[in-house]
Amino acid sequence: MLIKLKTDSRIPLHEQIATGVRRAIQEEQVGVGDRLPAARELARALDVNMHTVLRAYAGLRDEGVIEMRRGRGAVVIGEVSRVQFRASLRAVVADARRIGLSDADILNELQGVL
Repeated sequence: MLIKLKTDSRIPLHEQIATGVRRAIQEEQVGVGDRLPAARELARALDVNMHTVLRAYAGLRDEGVIEMRRGRGAVVIGEVSRVQFRASLRAVVADARRIGLSDADILNELQGVL
């Protein structure tokens, strides 16, 4: 898995790392069930602080892309396309709630689309 960082970029390093991991998943360099490099190892390879890598991994965990297991490291558990789909659904639900739709109304609308 190759991740390139741009130190002169306005994008924070942890976001660049997370983007690199997502890209590796999309390009099938790593897949569901694969273990990612240990945070310490990746930090050393990228010449960044280990906490920067851990922050990237935590963001990916929160997105549902990886699972962090003590003693086993970070493991890919979701495909990025599915994660992006869930994010889109969350945005739709947030918009629907903003205009006053109930959960039942949202489900009815979704069923009407299917």
